[in-house]
Amino acid sequence: MDPNPRPSSRAYQLHPARSSIVDLFNLYLGTQKRVTALNRELPPRNEQFLLDFGQLQSQFSDQDQLRSVTESILISLVVPCSGHAPRAEFLLFALRSLCSIGYINWDTFLPSLLSSVSSAEMSVGQGNQAVTSVSSTSLSPSGMLPSSSTIHNSSTFQSSNPASPLPSVHGISSPAQSATDPSPCVALSPVKSSDISCSGQQSTMRVNSTIRDNTLSCLRQLCCKIILTGLDFNLKPVTYAEIFNHMLNWLVNWDQRQQESDVAKSWRPDKALIEWLHSCLDVIWLLVEEDKCRVPFYELLRSGLQFIENIPDDEALFTLILEIHRRRDMMAMHMQMLDQHLQCPTFGTHRFLSQTTSPISGEAVANLRYSPIMYPSVLGEPLHGEDLANSIQRGSLDWERALRCIRHALRTTPSPDWWKRVLLVAPCYRSHPQGPSAGAVFTSEMICEATIDRIVELLKLTNSEINCWQEWLVFSDIFFFLMKNGCIDFVDFVDKLILRLIEGDNHILRTNHVTWLLAQIIRVELVMNALTSDPRKMETTRKILSFHKEDRSSDPNNPQSILLDFISSCQNLRIWSLNTSTREYLNNEQLQKGKQIDEWWRIAGKALTGSSIGVATCTSGALLGGTTGVGSEGVAGSFSGMGKTKVDSSTTTTGERMMDYVTLDDRSIGMFWVMSYTMAQPACDTVMNWFSSAGAAELIPGSHLQSNERVMVMKEISPLPMSLLSGFSLHLCMKLAFQMEDSLFSGQVVPSIALVETYTRLLLIAPHSLFRSHFSHLSQRYPAILSKPGATLLVLEILNYRLLPLYRYQGKGKTLMYDVTKIVSALKGKRGDHRAFRLAENLCMNLILSLRDPFQVKKEGKGPTEFTETLNRITIITLAIIIKTRGIAEADHLPYLQTMLEQIMATSQHTWSEKTLRYFPSLLREAMIGRIDKKSLAIQAWQQAETTVIAQCTNLLLSSGDPSYVMTYISHSFPQHRQYLCAAACMLMHGHPDNINVANLARVLRDFSPEEVTSNIYTMVDVLLHHIHMELQHGHSLQDLLSKACANLAFFIWTNELLPLDILLLALIDRDDDSHALRIVISLLDKQELQQRVKLFCVNRGSPEHWLYSGMFKRTDLQKALGNHLSWKERYPVFFDDAAARLLPVIPLVVYRLIENDATDQADRVLAMYSQLLAYHPLRFTFVRDILAYFYGHLPGKLTVRILNILDLGKIPFSESFLKHMSSSNPVICPPLDYFATLLLGLVNNVIPPINTNSKSGSMGDTSNNTLRAPHNKTPAASQSGPTNASEGQKSFYQTQDPGTFTQLVLETAVIEILSLPVPATQIVSSLVQIIVHIQSTLIQSSNGLHGPPNGVGQGSVLPTSPSGGSTDSLSASRSSASVSGINTSNFVSRSGYTCQQLSCLLIQACGLLLAQLPPDFHKQLYIEASRLIKESWWLTDGKRSLGELDSAVGYALLDPTWAAQDNTSTAIGNIVALLHAFFSNLPQEWLEGTHLIIKHLRPVTSVAMLRIAFRIMGPLLPRLSNAHSLFNKTLSLLLNTMVDVFGRNSQPATPVEASEIADLIDFLHHAVHYEGQGGPVQASSKPRPEVLALCGRASESLRPDIQHLLSHLKTDINSSIYAATHPKLVQNPS
Repeated sequence: MDPNPRPSSRAYQLHPARSSIVDLFNLYLGTQKRVTALNRELPPRNEQFLLDFGQLQSQFSDQDQLRSVTESILISLVVPCSGHAPRAEFLLFALRSLCSIGYINWDTFLPSLLSSVSSAEMSVGQGNQAVTSVSSTSLSPSGMLPSSSTIHNSSTFQSSNPASPLPSVHGISSPAQSATDPSPCVALSPVKSSDISCSGQQSTMRVNSTIRDNTLSCLRQLCCKIILTGLDFNLKPVTYAEIFNHMLNWLVNWDQRQQESDVAKSWRPDKALIEWLHSCLDVIWLLVEEDKCRVPFYELLRSGLQFIENIPDDEALFTLILEIHRRRDMMAMHMQMLDQHLQCPTFGTHRFLSQTTSPISGEAVANLRYSPIMYPSVLGEPLHGEDLANSIQRGSLDWERALRCIRHALRTTPSPDWWKRVLLVAPCYRSHPQGPSAGAVFTSEMICEATIDRIVELLKLTNSEINCWQEWLVFSDIFFFLMKNGCIDFVDFVDKLILRLIEGDNHILRTNHVTWLLAQIIRVELVMNALTSDPRKMETTRKILSFHKEDRSSDPNNPQSILLDFISSCQNLRIWSLNTSTREYLNNEQLQKGKQIDEWWRIAGKALTGSSIGVATCTSGALLGGTTGVGSEGVAGSFSGMGKTKVDSSTTTTGERMMDYVTLDDRSIGMFWVMSYTMAQPACDTVMNWFSSAGAAELIPGSHLQSNERVMVMKEISPLPMSLLSGFSLHLCMKLAFQMEDSLFSGQVVPSIALVETYTRLLLIAPHSLFRSHFSHLSQRYPAILSKPGATLLVLEILNYRLLPLYRYQGKGKTLMYDVTKIVSALKGKRGDHRAFRLAENLCMNLILSLRDPFQVKKEGKGPTEFTETLNRITIITLAIIIKTRGIAEADHLPYLQTMLEQIMATSQHTWSEKTLRYFPSLLREAMIGRIDKKSLAIQAWQQAETTVIAQCTNLLLSSGDPSYVMTYISHSFPQHRQYLCAAACMLMHGHPDNINVANLARVLRDFSPEEVTSNIYTMVDVLLHHIHMELQHGHSLQDLLSKACANLAFFIWTNELLPLDILLLALIDRDDDSHALRIVISLLDKQELQQRVKLFCVNRGSPEHWLYSGMFKRTDLQKALGNHLSWKERYPVFFDDAAARLLPVIPLVVYRLIENDATDQADRVLAMYSQLLAYHPLRFTFVRDILAYFYGHLPGKLTVRILNILDLGKIPFSESFLKHMSSSNPVICPPLDYFATLLLGLVNNVIPPINTNSKSGSMGDTSNNTLRAPHNKTPAASQSGPTNASEGQKSFYQTQDPGTFTQLVLETAVIEILSLPVPATQIVSSLVQIIVHIQSTLIQSSNGLHGPPNGVGQGSVLPTSPSGGSTDSLSASRSSASVSGINTSNFVSRSGYTCQQLSCLLIQACGLLLAQLPPDFHKQLYIEASRLIKESWWLTDGKRSLGELDSAVGYALLDPTWAAQDNTSTAIGNIVALLHAFFSNLPQEWLEGTHLIIKHLRPVTSVAMLRIAFRIMGPLLPRLSNAHSLFNKTLSLLLNTMVDVFGRNSQPATPVEASEIADLIDFLHHAVHYEGQGGPVQASSKPRPEVLALCGRASESLRPDIQHLLSHLKTDINSSIYAATHPKLVQNPS
């Protein structure tokens, strides 16, 4: 927008003064007319010009118009006169003269001039046009200048800056950044070599090019001189910006013409070009000089100028580029964490920060691509994306960091959901070109290399006689997943694997594990295509076969050994069937070995022919031929088709046979595993026959049911054990899963529990390969499934009682919740359909309670919730637990959190008690505390309707009531009266339940909709509690009243089973505002009827680890399992459902409510009574972790121990010292430092990704180090050393279903340990920080005891005045000791497998990770402790130190983000800041609010050194706050206030400090506000938000003038700030 609109160019042409002014200039330029005489008249002397112009000026009255016309003519003269030195000098003289009389408005003149020059450059750039030079000969024949009508008079020009920098120049950088918005109209178009078709023209073109280049140089040189003249005056910011953009564009494209023409090869910069370059640099230096600060130097930092490819051999330009690099590096440092290059996701928490760059909806959050790794750009910004990942060079630090992440993922198996969000389909498998993917991604090359690394690692473990079969199984699941989804180029993978294993190291491949691994994926479509249709199929096949090794197992009957022995045969047979052209490479001996499989199958069939077990018919032909099921099986044709063997007819049998999988010996198991790779369909049929081998029986309906429909149920048999299933090929597993689904959901016979259990075991064994989202998957296979009540019930039972942890692990809990909500919504108003509704509602409860991030209650995000009242209430409780114990991870969650609360509150009338609200997080408490309590209104409504309701119910419920009245009541009662049915029944009992007609009441309740029954329960509880209060006022005994109330409720629950107990208990605990409610709950839970019910459930259910159970499951009778109310019209039998199991989500909530009401003894008693039941809780580990965090600081020690005992302590990796400490006689004493150090070492060994010094050396450089990592079951104690028990191995998912991965289990166990310690958070944090502050010296001491002193400890510091990491005084605030006392350092370093340098960094990261998982109470203590140690550091408090030494020390400790990782260079302050950065990086977004506390404790800041520390601490936070505007503003304001402490108007430092000393902080502030304005990495078009500019402007008013001057552009004044002057909002609304 032009701030100074001017008349159109046509108005200038018609102005009467125009011709006179043109004549005047022509006269002085010597171009008035063409003269041939040698003694022509010379132009007047320059000094005469001003007098002549004055005479002309006096002839016109409108001086403004005259000035505009004069400017227009001057601009039109610049181009033709630029190549003529005397004329150019006169123009400069004329400009200065006119300036002296105020006749040039530079703010309009310079933009118009630049626009004119740009147009001229475009014209000059037209290769074949006649305009190849501009000189005096270009004047018109009449001697007049060209018409000024071609000159633009308003500044609309925006310079072009191509997409520089390039990755090849500077590694990783921001996405194509330029100084200004690109404008294609200004792109230069030089002559291209392709335009020259004839070599004879080249010499002509070279001459023309030289003339053209010289012309442009002269034009730019003159333009720069004019600008330099103008810069002597005060111009508007928008003018400065215009000039700056043009200068940058000229510099960046200085050689564009030469690069794009053939003459470039012989071209060298000439004098004219160097001159204009220098003039251009002069302009830029004047614009950015600190004295004037016309343009912030920061604009050069984001310009990309330093990345021009062809830097001319010019010292002046090189000096500027070096200065840009220096200041850019300094500024970028503030954005990066210390040890940035070591930061890597641990997968110890489910949360992977998405680092989104724009505000998005809640639903979109679920589909984001994760950002597990952030690569720092040259500006220090975190960057991610496919184009960025592709630019990372193999072997670079960033490549190694990416591989470190992938290797760790392959070991720790995060969910497929994580993999899908970070991976891309390999380029060779993309069906159509697609743009680069946003979000952090890994390239297929990275995945390929990391996968091979993992194979090598497992081979080394295998070769060292370590049984790592479990690791191979887990890896094969992920490998299958990656290959099936096209994330690895199979042909490329085989090529690289052969190089690594065979050509690289001949000794590493000694077993057939690689052949087995490839056999797992050989039926994947992409692999089959590579072996059949790829041009390199022959070579690939030959390489695959070369992996075969003869098995030399010491135990030939071991199933694994048998499988590995036969797997090459399986592979050969499969390849034989795929492609006839590759058969020449096959090993005939291995093909013949296939007969042994067939022979075993024939003998096994004969042996079992007469038994109750049978096996599906199989022949050699079946082994090698036919296509069945999913894909083709074996070789097409028959065994005899090879010409070497023939079919043995004796192998053929008839009929069905089955195998007794319970009694199979090891050899039979191994052979059946082999069979699963060669004959998947027969093997599948055999397995399915096993489940029907016991036959079927008719289900006899209950006596209350009259039905002619026959229901057949499979008789029970033992499920297949995990040990057998684990060896099946993944192809067989997939077939089994599909075939089992046919039997489960579309079969005519009700399946056995064994079949259902085996199906779920399959899904648990291979969570990556076999997972399916059941509702969408089954709806596609069986469109009518939801219309079949039995199938719906079975799906809900499987999900609720078997697969809940799997869905949470997969990240599909929310999706499942939305699917189940639809069922709940459809059934809640449907009369009589209670069983399916209550099961779906219970599943929904469990799903909501399992979520660990805020969520939307509706997938679409709009309208009131479809939840029931019960689910609404549980949602609020879940949110309170999530926010308080885990925080809100993303800024994007905050906007829809308020919307979600509004959706819930729109349909829920409940108000929470004050005792509950006091434990709510403040965010939720503030939203809830203002709600009006409507309980009194509910009682009033009851009192108004009581007479009518009692009258109706008297007729209905009295023992002599007329049965026919039931239909009258159902048909004619008002809906608002029906909700009082149960309440009226309670009133009519008068303590004698026998008075009630149970049959009538049961019939009515069954006919009600589930929603009406729920409403009855909540209303009954309100009326019952009100009635107790009324009776107390009449003098009745409280004990009697409570006893009667419990008897009445027992009538509903136990005696007649009319109401669901779980909903009743939830209704009662939600009324904890009434002191009697919880007493009734305790009484009900104490009832023997319930105790017996729970005991019976536990006996029938068997072990909580159902996947390990090998016996036959016992099916519970439907009525006994669910009670009369839910089973009255049902015939479909139960599998896992039970009324006691419905209490699993309820008991924990009862405990929460008791603790909130200070009833800790009762909570202890409830946990003791129901500990056996809670063992079946699918997420009991999470429950323990969350309840300890939610009530941290409020739990007595006895209750804490009781909560811990809910867990199976022997299977949780608690440290031995923790269990000893908790059982000691005096646990209130803080554990020694050795305990905390060992805890951190356990996290380093099991959670933090290993550091790989070489990508080809496996874990931590070698697997020999891997054996030193801690055992999985115990964190190593100080006295423990030596190798890990290898049998512990990697855990499968089914072994760590809660919390999901072993890394999560180890981290969360450490959290539970810390939360359980009966000592204040102050002592715990102090101990952890003390370890970290002195970590290097402690580890060096430990290492010295074994290996002698490391080189250079405390010696040879590059900065002798800086504290050296090895010196005793650098690592201690008190200069007293170099290491921490209380840590048993014996073998501490060697136990980790790391060097001191590596271990110190990883321990700091582990400590930061651990602290970030703890509640905010610990965070406050961390901030206090860290600020105290920083302030007390001796080299900040030592008055004898000079400021130079102080700044040097700070720079030494904090300047280089990778410096802390160097040997013996870390300082106490460096360690603290590194700890804070590691802590911040793992902290959820909401909890970042508390980070300001550390700066508040550091204030007042009195030195530049302390100011730098404050900026260094908070700097890396700012990228995470780019979308959290309020928090960003607070953080920025805090940093500006610390600057005011040091450089304020009223501050009086002991030694004056120049403003230039904090230039990097000034640059960083500019960058931070641009980053936040963009909401991500700074682009050319990035602009600060007006609110941020206003904030900076207010803060700068308190600064010293010299500092204020450097921040002058960070304000909203369009007359002083280039950002304000070019900001559309501020220009339009300057007020």
